[in-house]
Amino acid sequence: MVTIPGLMQALSTSNLTKTYANGNQALKGINFSVEAGDFYALLGPNGAGKTTAIGIISSLVNKSGGEVEIFGHNIDTNLEAAKSCIGLVPQEINLNLWESVHNVVLNQAGYYGLARRLAGARTEKYLRALRLWDRRDDQARSLSGGMKRRLMIARALVHEPKLLILDEPTAGVDIEIRRSMWEFLRAINAAGTTIILTTHYLEEAESLCRHVAIIDEGKIIEDAPMSTVLRKLQREVFVLSLAEPLTEAPELNGFETVLRDDCELEVDKGPAVNLNDLFAQLNKRNIEVVSLRNKANRLEELFMRLVEKKQDGFKEMVGQ
Repeated sequence: MVTIPGLMQALSTSNLTKTYANGNQALKGINFSVEAGDFYALLGPNGAGKTTAIGIISSLVNKSGGEVEIFGHNIDTNLEAAKSCIGLVPQEINLNLWESVHNVVLNQAGYYGLARRLAGARTEKYLRALRLWDRRDDQARSLSGGMKRRLMIARALVHEPKLLILDEPTAGVDIEIRRSMWEFLRAINAAGTTIILTTHYLEEAESLCRHVAIIDEGKIIEDAPMSTVLRKLQREVFVLSLAEPLTEAPELNGFETVLRDDCELEVDKGPAVNLNDLFAQLNKRNIEVVSLRNKANRLEELFMRLVEKKQDGFKEMVGQ
């Protein structure tokens, strides 16, 4: 088990493998670790192995080989201690829909042995934090999809685990609820909870996470701090909304420009120049920028490049 001296590992995996009965090898010896207090993204396409890895870590799936430690507790030799450190929000909604919102969370506290008074206080704390206290007496089945997902987060947090694992927590949730969930997750992470997030919304990972691992076909193909991963993108394309219309794209030194319409300019920036250069040149031409955004999500672009690079390497190996 590889650890970094001086740093407490919330999670460490070593040569983790999973082969299902049908012969499908979902994990092919993956190694990764999550530092205590980190906000960690585990990304990849459908079928890449993300949910299998989460299932093994949370003891819902039996591994074929390798080791897993959670805050120093090996899941093979000290499973109960390891499980007590984890709060899991699975991808699928798995609530007892006929229970009241209050009892969904309260009963979960009981499974972890919390005293009745403490369980009640924690239930109120997290239902309020997740804006569900006013619905506490309603059956869970009456909640909207977004509210059900927030209820699952409250249930996962009631025993105040050191490690919160979120498997696609905002799938199917509208933008407003997603943003409020982001704020809540940032707050509990700042308070010390380690978070592992799997998501298809790559802008979500870029906004929230400090470290990212990308998994594809059961193998980790990238594992680094978010800032390091994003720096691997050699070019970025920005879309600028302009205060006044233009008739043609301006020529800017170090940038490629395309006028998408008279008030929207697309700018391709290489690694040797920065945005200050861009704005300085625009200012000289009296071109006022109202807003700026990335044309494409940077993590998504990087992920596609990593996958394409892997495919190109395979083609070279087989002589295509």
